[in-house]
Amino acid sequence: MALTWKTSALAAATAVLMAVPAVAQEVTLKLGHLANEENSWHKASVKFGEELSALTDGRIAVEVYPNESLGKEIDLINGMQLGTVDMTITGESLQNWSPMAALLAVPYAYRSLEHMDEVASGEIGDQIEAQILQNAQIRPIAYFARGARELTANRAISTPDDLQGLRMRVPNVPLFVDVWRSLGAQPTPMAFSEVFTSLQNGTIDAQENPLALIRSANFNEVQSHVNLTDHVRSWIYLTISELTWAKLSEEDQAAVMEAAARAQDYERGLFEQSLADDRAWLEENGMTFHEVDAAAFQAKAKDAVLSNVSDEIKPIVEDLFNN
Repeated sequence: MALTWKTSALAAATAVLMAVPAVAQEVTLKLGHLANEENSWHKASVKFGEELSALTDGRIAVEVYPNESLGKEIDLINGMQLGTVDMTITGESLQNWSPMAALLAVPYAYRSLEHMDEVASGEIGDQIEAQILQNAQIRPIAYFARGARELTANRAISTPDDLQGLRMRVPNVPLFVDVWRSLGAQPTPMAFSEVFTSLQNGTIDAQENPLALIRSANFNEVQSHVNLTDHVRSWIYLTISELTWAKLSEEDQAAVMEAAARAQDYERGLFEQSLADDRAWLEENGMTFHEVDAAAFQAKAKDAVLSNVSDEIKPIVEDLFNN
């Protein structure tokens, strides 16, 4: 009987110890996103959680849910507005609430990564973030760059004149279709899952995507050239629900922003390394990289871009093209 009592007491004590962590967590933030575990966005999300825990002495923990395991992007945004989700990584999908979010991915609006950084971290970026916060009740706290979209084909393409008659796959986005048509190509909207086979059997001649996707889809097996059109440079936000934000003390809000800044710097290093790694891999596996006349592409695409953007952002886009 004594042994049974001691065993029960030990089990109860152990249960209590397991239920109370060494440092009591006061808040656990749920961060869901669509990328996989190898993606720099996921690694930066984990880094954000580590930094925030360190800055708050373990009082705030972050649980990261990759691969849409907490829900799809729009579902997560809706959950943040309802208070059932705390954080996500999202971008131009926010234009459903905030028209200015379309500026995150306008073709030929940003001539370089540095130019995009100037916009994202400057006055225009502030305006975008303020409108997202006001309209969607979601607060951007950091941003991550996305790989520029490049044109692959079985030949070098230097100017828009070289696009004449080129049958290419594009996403089913009217802006993309109109821009490539204005450049002289024959754009065909198509599901991504069909692209490799269509390139293989000659239904299409070309496609456009960031280097990471060109690599992961093994387009090197059916395309010989990466033409560095850089036609879409874009960024995406690490965001927190305003309902969650309002529950935090000023001290903890400051910790969130500091952890986000550190995660942004960390992600940029991963991003730049991934670009270099993807290019090296594609070259080693048979693809030739070719520079294009970017100014010629931008000039010819301008009217199509301006005719597809909303009146609210059109003046901003025009300024971006002119600068």
